[in-house]
This record gives sequence, structure tokens and C-alpha cells, in this order.
Amino acid sequence: MPVKLHVDHISLSFGGIKALNNIEFKINASEIFAIIGPNGAGKTSLINSINGFYTPQQGRIVFEDRDISHLPPYQRAKLGISRTFQNIALYTNATVLDNLMAARHIHMKTNMLAGALFWGPAQREEIAHRRRVEEIIEFLELEPIRKSVVGALSYGLRKRVELGRALALEPTLLLLDEPMAGMNVEEKEDMARYILDIHELQGTTIMLIEHDIGLVMDISHRIAVIDFGVKIGEGAPAEISRDEAVIDAYLGEGEH
Repeated sequence: MPVKLHVDHISLSFGGIKALNNIEFKINASEIFAIIGPNGAGKTSLINSINGFYTPQQGRIVFEDRDISHLPPYQRAKLGISRTFQNIALYTNATVLDNLMAARHIHMKTNMLAGALFWGPAQREEIAHRRRVEEIIEFLELEPIRKSVVGALSYGLRKRVELGRALALEPTLLLLDEPMAGMNVEEKEDMARYILDIHELQGTTIMLIEHDIGLVMDISHRIAVIDFGVKIGEGAPAEISRDEAVIDAYLGEGEH
């Protein structure tokens, strides 16, 4: 199976603090790859490095055989990498529909003048983008709130809207930073179903950071474990659940 993403021995420091130390792993195309570890392990620093918010001082990030280590986030998005955030980052005063349409900007080809006139190619492009956004709204079951202002929605719905915005970028690699944090059981089950549907129906490669170990074990193909910025384990869920170093660092004696 072809490799979608290769995190090639990256290290990232902030002053004297080493957030990531020689991290290496490969994510195969069309798999769900999870990153787990205790708070402060470096998981979000890792996703920020892949996304382009941080630039590691050592190592490379290779996406589809292309070194993207020094590309800015918007260029990585154009290549097919999108993400959600641990802390929701939406336009809270805009509607659900407008938030998803805003994510389509990287696919828009007509210039500002043509867009303002809303004629010819610009009109056809706008219609095509709205059609794609409506498909995402239907897929995520957001129809009842499509015209609702995001800031007035519940936390669980806002997390779903953020997932929709990430999908509006049409990613081939979707980075999910704790997509179920703060959700109740029902909301988590819904989100897990959407993630599996994205993977199975669209063939999207997914990298998932999540604290709910039971859920990670259920939906992931492979898991990497980091602790204090160092990778201490990698393998299939069954292997990780038996790994003594992982149990000691993260899963705890209760998971033996």
C-alpha cells in the first residue's frame, strides 16, 4: 500500500523545551492512524508540524513523496491536507453554510471582479461550490442548522461543523485533533460514525489524536504512542494494548 505521509525523524524545540524528539512514522493511504499519549506528550505539536503551523528544526515531513517541510499551511491545504482543532476555530458570527463556503476559497479560480459581478464562469463556479457544500451538510446531517449562526450552536454541533469545514477543503489527508473532546456519549458515537463513513465512503486517509482509548482501539488500523515528545510504541490496536511501555506511560494498570 502506498505511503501517504512520512514523518521522517522530526524534532521540534521551543527554547530549551523539546516538544518532539526524533519522531518517525508512516501513514499508509486510506488508513486510520491514531496518535495517543498523555497530556503534554507533544501530540498537538506534532499535528501542527504536519499542518505547517510549526517548522521542525530537524527531519522532514513528506506527503505523497513530496517534501513539504517548509511549505506554509495554505499550500499544504491545496495539496490535500486539512485539519480540525482541539479548540474549535470557526467564524462564530457566521452561519454554518457560510463557514463551509469560506473553506472553499482555496478551490476558487475566478478573480474578485468576476466574483463581484457574479456572471458567467464566476456564477458557475459559485453554484458548483455551493453544491459541494450542500453535499457535506447532508452527509453530516446539518440540514436543520444550515442557516443557524455557529456561535448559538451547542458544543457538539460546532465540532461537527468544524469537521464539515475540514471536509470542504476536499482533503486526501484529514488531521483530527481530539474531535470528540468534551462530547457526551451519544455525540461521540455520532462523530465516530462520521469518521468511519469519511474513511470508508470517500477513501480519505485519517490521522486521529484522541484521548478516548476505547474508541481509538475500535476504529484505528494502527496506533503510535508518544510520551514526552518521544515515540514509545507503534502497531495495531491489539499490539498497543499489550505493550508494557505503553501501559506504564499511558494506559495504566487498569488496562492490563
